[in-house]
Amino acid sequence: MRNLTLLTDLYELTMMQGYFENEDVNQTVIFDMFYRNNPEGNGYAICAGLEQLIDYVKNLHFTEDEIDYLKSLGIFKPAFLAYLRDFRFTGDIYAIPEGTVIFPREPLVKVIAPIMQAQLIETALLNIINHQSLIATKTARIVRAAQGDGVMEFGCRRAQGPDAAIYGARAAIIAGCVGTSNVLCGQMFHVPVSGTHAHSWIMSFPDELSAFRAYAKLYPDACILLIDTYDTLDSGLPHAIQVFKELREQGIHPKRYGIRMDSGDLAYLSKKVKAALDAEGFTDAIISASNDLDEGLIGSLKAQGATINSWGVGTNLITSKDCPAFGGVYKLAAIWNEPEQRFEPKIKISENAEKITNPGDKKIYRIYDAQGMIVADLIALADEEFSSKDSLLLFDPIETWKKTLLPGGSYSMRELLVPVFRKGDCVYESPSVKEIQNICRRELNTLWEESKRFEYPHQTYVDLSRKLWNLKNNLLERYQTGATEQA
Repeated sequence: MRNLTLLTDLYELTMMQGYFENEDVNQTVIFDMFYRNNPEGNGYAICAGLEQLIDYVKNLHFTEDEIDYLKSLGIFKPAFLAYLRDFRFTGDIYAIPEGTVIFPREPLVKVIAPIMQAQLIETALLNIINHQSLIATKTARIVRAAQGDGVMEFGCRRAQGPDAAIYGARAAIIAGCVGTSNVLCGQMFHVPVSGTHAHSWIMSFPDELSAFRAYAKLYPDACILLIDTYDTLDSGLPHAIQVFKELREQGIHPKRYGIRMDSGDLAYLSKKVKAALDAEGFTDAIISASNDLDEGLIGSLKAQGATINSWGVGTNLITSKDCPAFGGVYKLAAIWNEPEQRFEPKIKISENAEKITNPGDKKIYRIYDAQGMIVADLIALADEEFSSKDSLLLFDPIETWKKTLLPGGSYSMRELLVPVFRKGDCVYESPSVKEIQNICRRELNTLWEESKRFEYPHQTYVDLSRKLWNLKNNLLERYQTGATEQA
């Protein structure tokens, strides 16, 4: 893991120096990372990126070259630069594990640390979690549209740079892709890689049949032939079938074989291809398609009866083209009050009710019904305890008349935030990407179908405990009263 310490906005460092110079505000604090709206009007999102956040925090330090660079900016004092030489993260971090289904306004990451440390990691934390959660959420939509067919991540060449390609592919695997074309991602995270050949392979041979035969000789166990270089139905398809027949005659039975199309009317062409392959006895052949696919187009092709059973999705997945940002934010929630030995809650106020933050040291409970389906999430203060044996009243924190009473014994609860760092030491071991994929699959199965539909999905409630709701409103009233008196 390379050193990303300077992957930060300048104002994080200028604020750090300010805290360093003012001991009275250099206190331990709590920051929450959360997001306000599901991307693409979705009914949920998927949390991803924690493993890279852990690597970043573990490796957080300032080298002499970095300190020299900061010195060259002419805005940092020698004493502060000297402090940075021994800098390391000594705080606590709690997070929702990767692959978990998540909802707006609940903390995905909670940082408890001296404010200089908590401030420094803001930018990288948001960069890492926002990006991978965005791509994982987009991928989940695409995989759902494919209705059980395999989806390959093919976006490396269209991603916004190498890191976006590598970690975007990782997030795509978490959310259900069966593999990636990105070989470096495969090496780094031990995930399946796959690929066929380009049109240039066909064009480099004297004719299409020769190109197919050469490819089949090289890769008899993974013989997927691209058939749309010249003419899909009159040239590519019959030549592919001829090669498959020759393999069969030689006693070669590939583990994976079939065709890929990258252009044309995919619904029409796939039906013709399927009929021709079936007629020759190749009923188990893969019919793969690419060409600017996304969940909308895949869903449309499915509705048209397309016989495609493998999808290669590139640009629209790896860039989340129709929603290119996740929108996670990082807000101060509490400051340690040394004389009173407690965290003093802090709140950000806005004229937009949804932008008013939830104050204090918090935890999150996921509430399930008797069948294990998600009923709601509950944000509570860290010192609150609940028992599923007791009745639980849930209410929307903004539209409080929306209430649900869960009788005792009719539901179960699971705490979502888990400890990741304690006093600067990592106490969490990340599962493998394939293990996280299994976690994500189980998580998606706890969502109601109404929450997974693409158009106007049901929005899962994220409620506040009565104690947290009262605290929030008391703070609002106090600040509003103070503002009125000052006016």
